[in-house]
Amino acid sequence: MKHLGALNTYFWKYRYRFFIGIFFVIASNYFAVLAPQVTGFVVNQVQQRLPGARPSATRPVHDGLVDMFIDWVQSMHVSFGWLVALCSMTILLLAVMRGILMFFMRQTIIVMSRHIEFDQKNEIFRHYQVLDNGFYKTHSTGDLMNRMTEDVSRVRMYTGPALMYFINLITLIGFCVVNMLRKDVYLTILVLAPLPILAVTIYVVNSIINRKSERIQSLLSDLTTNAQESFSGIRVIKSFVQEKAMLGFFRRNSEEYRKNAIGLARVEAIYFPSMALMIGISTLITIWVGGLQALQDTSRIGLIVEFVIYLNMLTFPVSAIGWTASMIQRAAASQKRLNEFLQTEPKIASSANPETGGIGGDIVFTDVQFTYPNTGIQAVRNFNLRIGQGQKVLVLGRTGAGKSTLAQLLLRFYDPQQGQITIGGQDLRQMNLQQLREQVSYVPQDVFLFSDTVSNNISFGLNQTAPQEKVVQAAGFASVDKEIRGFSEGYETMVGERGVTLSGGQKQRISIARALIKDPGIIVFDDCLSAVDAKTENEIIGNLYRFLHDRTAIIITHRIFSSFRFDNIIVLDNGEIAEQGTHDELLASNGYYAELYRLQLTENRTAGLSGNGTHWQN
Repeated sequence: MKHLGALNTYFWKYRYRFFIGIFFVIASNYFAVLAPQVTGFVVNQVQQRLPGARPSATRPVHDGLVDMFIDWVQSMHVSFGWLVALCSMTILLLAVMRGILMFFMRQTIIVMSRHIEFDQKNEIFRHYQVLDNGFYKTHSTGDLMNRMTEDVSRVRMYTGPALMYFINLITLIGFCVVNMLRKDVYLTILVLAPLPILAVTIYVVNSIINRKSERIQSLLSDLTTNAQESFSGIRVIKSFVQEKAMLGFFRRNSEEYRKNAIGLARVEAIYFPSMALMIGISTLITIWVGGLQALQDTSRIGLIVEFVIYLNMLTFPVSAIGWTASMIQRAAASQKRLNEFLQTEPKIASSANPETGGIGGDIVFTDVQFTYPNTGIQAVRNFNLRIGQGQKVLVLGRTGAGKSTLAQLLLRFYDPQQGQITIGGQDLRQMNLQQLREQVSYVPQDVFLFSDTVSNNISFGLNQTAPQEKVVQAAGFASVDKEIRGFSEGYETMVGERGVTLSGGQKQRISIARALIKDPGIIVFDDCLSAVDAKTENEIIGNLYRFLHDRTAIIITHRIFSSFRFDNIIVLDNGEIAEQGTHDELLASNGYYAELYRLQLTENRTAGLSGNGTHWQN
C-alpha cells in the first residue's frame, strides 16, 4: 500500500474534484438511508390499522428530515390512501435525488482518475525519453509498453472506481450502522456479528492476491515482449519458416499467464460467496430475532422491515469490499513497478550547471577508454584524436573495431570510463545535453523511420515545421528527391512501420536527408551508404562534398572514397588507431591502408565495378 503514496501529488493537484466528489458520495448515501425510514413509517401505519393492533408506547427514532416529513404528513390529516401515496412519492424523490448525486459523484471522481491517467502516461513517456541507452539494452520493449498501458490502467482503477466505491461503502455502512444502532442496539449487534469474520477473510485473501498480481504483471510483460518481437521480426520468421515454432513459444508463455490468471480468479472467487453467505446469515438473524420480538410487540414490524432494507442496501457495499480490495492490491503491485521505473536515474544527463551557448571548435579525444557495461567488451582503448573545426574525417575498421562507439561517445549516448572528449575546449559532460544533440546530426547505422509521411520523417529533427522547399533541398542532397516524387503521393506518402514500404537504400537516404535538414555544425555518418549502388553512392558523395564544405564531418564506413578529399583518415583496430593520415600519406606509407586499398581496387576491377567507391572486404 505504501507504493500508492506516490499518487498523493496527483490527488492534491485535482483536490477540488476529489473533495467535491467525496461530498457527492456522502450526500447520495444520506438520501439513500432516508428511504428505509419512510418505508418503516408506512409499514407501521398499515400495522396500526389492523384489527387488534396496539399503538406503540414510544415514538420510533428517525432522522431529523424524516421526523419533519412525518410531522407534516400527520398534520394534514389525510386519508390512509393519500398517506401511502405521499410516502411513495417521497421515496421516489429520494431515489431521484440519490441518482443525480451519484451522477455528479462519477463526474468528479471518475473524471479525476482519467486526468490522473493522462498525467501518469505523460510522466512515464517523458521519463522514458531521458533514460540512457544502457537502460534500453537491459529492458525489453514489451515490458516498457506494459508499464505504460496495463500498469497505468490498473492504477487508474484505484484512483477512480476503487476509491469511489471505498468511500461509498464506508459512508453507506456508517449511515446504515448508525441508524440501526439508534433503532435497536441489541438487534444491530446480532445482525452485524458475522461481518468481523468477513474482515478476517478479506485480510488473508488480499495478501494472496497481492503476490499473485505481481507475478501476473511480470508474466504479462514477457507475453507482450514475445508478441512485439514477433510482429517486428515477422519477415525473418516467415523467411525461416518458423511460424509454428514461434506460435509454440507464444503459446507456452500464454499458458503460464493463463494458469496464474485463473489461480488469481479462483482466489478472488472466495470473496463473493463469502459476502453472500454473511449477508444471508445476517438477514436470517434479522427475521428470526425480529420476528420473535414482533410477536411480543407488533409495532416493531416496521423496524424489522427497516433492518431488512438496510441489510439489502449493505449487500453491494460489503460485497464490493473484496472487489475494491482486489483493485487496490493490483494497483499497489502496478504502482510498485512504476515507482521502480520512475526512480531510475539516467546515467547520462546534463550537469547541474551546464555550459550554454553554441557548439564549435576542435573535437578532441584524450586518452579515451570505454567498455560496454553489459558485455564487458572494451570497444575503445587509449584513443587520442583531434578533429579541427570544418575538417572531414574518415573512420575505417573491421566490424567490432569500435567505429560506431566513437559516434555514440561523441553524442553522449555513453560516457567514457576514462579520458575526456571536448568540443571547442568544453568537456562534453559539462555541456547542455539537449544543445549538444541539437547541433550534432547523426545518421545511425541502423536506420529507423517512423510510421509517418516522408516529409515528416525528413523534418523530424527540427523543432518547427520545415518549409517544403527545405525538405526537398535536403532530399536532393541525399539523392532521393526523384524517387520520392515517383511515389503515389510524393512527399506525403506514408512509409509504414519502421519504413517497411521502402527499400534499404531509400531508407538510408531519407535518414541522411533528416540529418542534413538540421543544418548542423557537426555531422556523423555511421556506415549509412551500405545499401545503395555505386552510381547513387558517387552522386551522394558529390552532394555531400558540396554540403559539408564548412562543416565538421565524421564518416564511419567500410568503403574508401577516393573522390572525397578527407583531411584525415584513421584506421581502427581493436579500439585503437592503427594508422592515420591523408589518403596520399597512407598510400605513400605503404602500410595496412595501402594494402587494403590495392586489394579492393583489384577486387572491384575483377567484379567489373566502376566508380570511386571501394568496399572493405572482411
